[in-house]
Amino acid sequence: MTRGSRRSLHPESIARIHRLELRARAVVEGVLAGLHKSPYKGQSVEFLQHREYVRGDDLRRVDWKVWGRQDRYYVKEFEEETNLRLTLLVDGSTSMDYAGGPAATPPRPTKYDCAATLAASLAWLALSHGDAVGCGVFDDRLRTQVPARTKRSQLANVCDVLEAPRNAGPGDFPRVLRTAAETLPRRGMVIVVSDLLGDRDGIFKGLHLLRTRGHDLAVVQVMDDDELDFPFEGPTRFEGLELPAHVACNPRGLREGYLAAVQAFLAEIRRRSAALHCDYALVRTGEPLDAALVRFLSRRASMAV
Repeated sequence: MTRGSRRSLHPESIARIHRLELRARAVVEGVLAGLHKSPYKGQSVEFLQHREYVRGDDLRRVDWKVWGRQDRYYVKEFEEETNLRLTLLVDGSTSMDYAGGPAATPPRPTKYDCAATLAASLAWLALSHGDAVGCGVFDDRLRTQVPARTKRSQLANVCDVLEAPRNAGPGDFPRVLRTAAETLPRRGMVIVVSDLLGDRDGIFKGLHLLRTRGHDLAVVQVMDDDELDFPFEGPTRFEGLELPAHVACNPRGLREGYLAAVQAFLAEIRRRSAALHCDYALVRTGEPLDAALVRFLSRRASMAV
């Protein structure tokens, strides 16, 4: 796993693959399957229950004996198959459009491109395990979404949601996470992929609500290298992506204070995530995505043992 992931796909290689589904395949090829474990006890495939057939269900799971008795279609659900219902919530707000300053070498993808590729890769892995996957893209509300399904064609539906045109605005985490908590049909795993640049109290209030509804939680924070390292030199004009504001300054005079503030911000995110028993991972846009995904899945696997 480690050797394969370190051969890895650098961001500029991923950026050359224009179709998201192919990008996800390229990332997943660098990751060993089998790392994710169900967040709920039980790895058996014992029969659990019947439910009515809905369009798109695998016909191989139809219980034909029940159909013969009742003339209605029901599918069998098994304990392992109902253990994981994954919902991916991807931040599509304006701040996710940052792609590194003009001096970024080599050029990096936007934070949103990185987040979308990670989400599609997670969807691919979950679907390959027979899990149900749903996805939504949000800014101040859920803009596009697809409900969780287990069919393999669901990956194309997830990619359609992630690649849909965005009219990005500022994010509203409390509203979005409250909507998710109220509309998700039953407990499962919710992964939020975002830069988390917003109302932190609102973010964690929303995550807490999801936790009280029984969901397993994970946050993947995507940050550009510039945001973490502040490499700017000489007079620079910084323009807000979500606010009509700008700052012209000499970055050298700000670097120490800025980096201290960023470290405090990240420490708070880690601390409050841990308090909620919410998995947390930080991903840089300049790092190989398959290596970042292996790190995230390895951490989840070690915590589930």
